[in-house]
Amino acid sequence: MTLGLILGLSVVAFAAAFLQGAIGIGFALILAPVLGLVAPWMLPVTLLVLMLPLNGLVAWRERAAVDWSGAGWITAGRFAGTFAGLWLLAVLSAGQLDLAVGWFTVAAALAALIAPRFDPGRPAALVVGLVTGVTETSTGIGGPPLALLYQHAAAPVLRATVAVCFLAGEVISLVMLVLAGQGTRTQWLAALALIPAVLAGTALSRMTHHRIGGKGLRVAVLVFALVSGALLIVR
Repeated sequence: MTLGLILGLSVVAFAAAFLQGAIGIGFALILAPVLGLVAPWMLPVTLLVLMLPLNGLVAWRERAAVDWSGAGWITAGRFAGTFAGLWLLAVLSAGQLDLAVGWFTVAAALAALIAPRFDPGRPAALVVGLVTGVTETSTGIGGPPLALLYQHAAAPVLRATVAVCFLAGEVISLVMLVLAGQGTRTQWLAALALIPAVLAGTALSRMTHHRIGGKGLRVAVLVFALVSGALLIVR
């Protein structure tokens, strides 16, 4: 790891943490494609570790708005999907994993942009949890399915529930990855170096999240994700 790499990624992590803290989605969509381009060896462990303090702080900040029923069903599906994610991580090469991150980012962002309004129920929560378990364990990206599920909910409900689901899912994925021998010392050290930027971005979002128009900013995040994913695919 070079100082330039850490500083550059710290800027991206700060911006991504601020955006997710403000609107409930965006951290992995922004940071995962960037990591895939400049430091693919960090995926998925470094990304998952960085999301722990971010989602823990957001979940605590807006704990009164959590949809606990939906979060429970999502987490149940998430646990089952983790095993499929581990299998993908084992069978895909580094280049194939890059493509998986890129294509999933693009597909998820497009789906989030064009999906019609619907009210989430138990079957939808289970399916979303399953999909999130597969994609977050293998690529570090799990936000788009959750955002799709809660995209028409009140902003505090979306932020709080997505954060709780992320937090539970990330713990599950990290435990499974460590047991499978996937985590390396370098990945954990990289996360440690980038955590201050994540904490700073999350703290800034605490001062501004109630003033930011969620719809416009959400669209901006997803457009950025489309561009980042496309660049990763082209590479």
